[in-house]
Amino acid sequence: MALVTTKDMFAKALNSDYAVGAFNVNNMEIIQGIVEAAQEENAPLILQVSAGARKYAKPAYLVKLVEAAMLDTGLDIALHLDHGEDFDICKKCVDDGFSSVMIDGSKHPFEENIRLTKEVVEYAHAHGVSVEAELGKLAGVEDNIKVDSRNATFTVPEEAAEFVAKTGVDSLAVAIGTSHGAYKFKGEPYLDFERLQEIHKLIPDTPLVLHGASTVLPEFVAKCNEYGGDIPGAQGVPEDMIRTAAKYGVCKVNIDTDLRLAMTAEIRKYLTEHPADFDPRKYLGPARDAIKRMVQHKIRNVLNASGKR
Repeated sequence: MALVTTKDMFAKALNSDYAVGAFNVNNMEIIQGIVEAAQEENAPLILQVSAGARKYAKPAYLVKLVEAAMLDTGLDIALHLDHGEDFDICKKCVDDGFSSVMIDGSKHPFEENIRLTKEVVEYAHAHGVSVEAELGKLAGVEDNIKVDSRNATFTVPEEAAEFVAKTGVDSLAVAIGTSHGAYKFKGEPYLDFERLQEIHKLIPDTPLVLHGASTVLPEFVAKCNEYGGDIPGAQGVPEDMIRTAAKYGVCKVNIDTDLRLAMTAEIRKYLTEHPADFDPRKYLGPARDAIKRMVQHKIRNVLNASGKR
């Protein structure tokens, strides 16, 4: 067991029929549910931390929880910063013991994104840490990421090739039509696979990353709504589209919204059925189990990563 970078994981997944799941974590129960699923499925695993999670749980707690998860399960795990907005936060995570960081310079002009990413790559690589960057902008809302559809832009294949060559980044998040949050599509779901294939053709040795890839499982949306929620019309990425993306260089698939829905659905259900109960273990336990079931489903049926550790 060890805290590992994403390099070996992606080297195995590149040009294969599977992708590695990258699951966002915020507390102990979420981590436990995810790692138990990965252990049973013998699957590679990335646990990632957003800016919101760092603020909520504090980095020291999250790092120690991940270390405890490795000790408990014997898994190798990559601990990844999701959507680092500047050099300072990436440096802090490297110094705190993260094994992978993402610098998201997609809001900047192309040349500034290159400069910022290269700065992070140089520092992270000197400390044995892998780096993900982003080119193009995904629409949607999640934690501190807010981009309306008017300002969302797809990744330009030729720019992707230039970006990788100039930065030396280890993996690249691309925008091909996914979106942060639960409300991803108006009308028929669409991902630009032709664009994805062209990007992969130009940079065949660079692992690609799909953000905003939660499929928003109807089971958990329905349960949230049944027990006091209001999530009308939530629509995620169809699972077959995620499987298709793995054929064209996508080695990492980010999943966050589905975790939130699974956890929230079980908590709402328990508290509705047991309104007098005030023991957190009684409702967080079922929530943890729901996360485990959902992650196992993702690993088996969406990522095709069972047995790939």
